[in-house]
Amino acid sequence: MKELLKKIWEGNSVQVYAIVLGQMIIVWILFKLFRKFILSIFKRAASKTASEADDTIVVAAEKFIIPYIYFLINYAILQQLNFTDHASHILKVAMALITTYFFIRFINHAVYLSVLLYMQRKGEPKERITHLSGILIVLKVLVWTGGVLMLIENLGYNITTIITGLGIGGIAIALAAQNILTDLFSYFVIFFDKPFEIGDVISVNNITGTVEHIGIKTSHIRSVSGEQLIMPNTELVKSTIKNIKRLERRGVSFKLNLRYDTNEEKLKGIPQIIEQIINKQQHARVERCHLTTLADYSVVFEILYFIDSSDYKLYLDIQQQIYIEILDTFTKKGIDFAFPGQTFILQHPLEVNKNKQ
Repeated sequence: MKELLKKIWEGNSVQVYAIVLGQMIIVWILFKLFRKFILSIFKRAASKTASEADDTIVVAAEKFIIPYIYFLINYAILQQLNFTDHASHILKVAMALITTYFFIRFINHAVYLSVLLYMQRKGEPKERITHLSGILIVLKVLVWTGGVLMLIENLGYNITTIITGLGIGGIAIALAAQNILTDLFSYFVIFFDKPFEIGDVISVNNITGTVEHIGIKTSHIRSVSGEQLIMPNTELVKSTIKNIKRLERRGVSFKLNLRYDTNEEKLKGIPQIIEQIINKQQHARVERCHLTTLADYSVVFEILYFIDSSDYKLYLDIQQQIYIEILDTFTKKGIDFAFPGQTFILQHPLEVNKNKQ
């Protein structure tokens, strides 16, 4: 048995191989036990809190930190063996790849966690946090590019030529993808400037609908008639957007055309009648009611009132009730509406001849 352990194979004794293998098995068992018991305790504790930050930290430890420490310890254990130069180089390259992979993923996760905590402290809604996916894609590409270049440099390659080639190629790609880059920039404008958010009712280019999704290139709007409209972010940023959901109060203006033969007393009483009708409605307050125009066929009263709500259905209900009460009140008081027309004076033929004489 002793002779077997002392036997040399590939530059190492069987005893050294056995020790290395035993150490790796022990490390594997310890990490299994750590995941099953200790890490599960942290998971349960994190799940009981309202914040998502501690859950994200536990996930980062489970996915990136613990696996990398496991590989690092095994790499240190393997250093007890004598390797050929070729095998040692392969092992170093493999460890460099593993290190780069976990480092990049950890950085991306740390960036996500930092932005998440920042947005939570600001009290941002969940819809805004969902938008992070678009920005994180760009950040992930940048981090992965930088990580790969660092790996290539650490492996002994000259990255100057590579960067020069990427620069020339990047210019060509940028010229070929101007629209994509413009849409991406527009996405950043929408995210940071917040002209609208998911769930907002907006009106743009004579289209009114509810925002369902904000993507990197396009946003999805569900129109009032039911169709889903896919609109490029560039067009949205260029257009004038009315965010109806953020409407604190709605101003409503309408006109009443009355006959010229309406007597002075009735005309003077109209502002008071209109004010009583409008102010009687819940959420509505009259701003003004004046006789503003002497038109060709009518005298015109212009009315302006405000509704302290952005609910479009509520606006229609109030406006409908106001119109009904105006019609009913004017009918009872003998106030007639004017309609476009002309007045003709008809005379009997005998009267016409008499006038001529």
